[in-house]
Amino acid sequence: MFKQKKYLALVVTMLSICSFATHADNAVSNDEGYAALDRFLNGLHSLQADFVQTVQDSHEQVTEKSSGKLAIKRPGKFRWDYAKPNEQVIVSDGKRIWLYDPELEQVTIRDADQTISGTPAMLLSGDGTNSNLKSNFQVEHVEHHEDMLVINLTPKRADADFKLVQLALHDNVLVAMSLTDKLSQTTLVEFKQFKRNASLSDAQFVFIAPKGVDVIDNSHAMSINQ
Repeated sequence: MFKQKKYLALVVTMLSICSFATHADNAVSNDEGYAALDRFLNGLHSLQADFVQTVQDSHEQVTEKSSGKLAIKRPGKFRWDYAKPNEQVIVSDGKRIWLYDPELEQVTIRDADQTISGTPAMLLSGDGTNSNLKSNFQVEHVEHHEDMLVINLTPKRADADFKLVQLALHDNVLVAMSLTDKLSQTTLVEFKQFKRNASLSDAQFVFIAPKGVDVIDNSHAMSINQ
């Protein structure tokens, strides 16, 4: 298990590495980045982890911090349960995504392929083939940070909501993921208690809206769980 100081050092590193920067002492070839991602994704059927999410604005000021649990079952299924400071649930069964806000008493349903195509969610929950990865993301920079490998990725889709994705891997375990949007706001997700190929049921990835909440269905297929 990583010590807290390693997490803090990793946060500083991931928030400061420019996608096109060259750090001669630590940089390695982009091919090593593709190979590391391939090793991580190949044979990955599911994962489970606790997470801490930190959001910084363009001035590097922390604007939001939250925590919760993540579960992914490939292909296409995932569940993010935000517990603190406010509850929120995001669930995908591979075809639709439910976004539930208990405070607003509202559920929004969207098509999964429209929502996550070309996004980091696709990286973790998709089929994970190297050809699929290369068709959606470009590895821009790879470097070692202590005993972790930090990989910078840029999306090939012009309409992507972010301009940079960073992944930190240690011994084939995802330690952290960072996303920077076009307004230079950065979201860092740190993973703890990471379990690779955990036993997960399909029922975890189907959301049944509580009675009395507003359901806004923006998907093409009518939800059977309204």
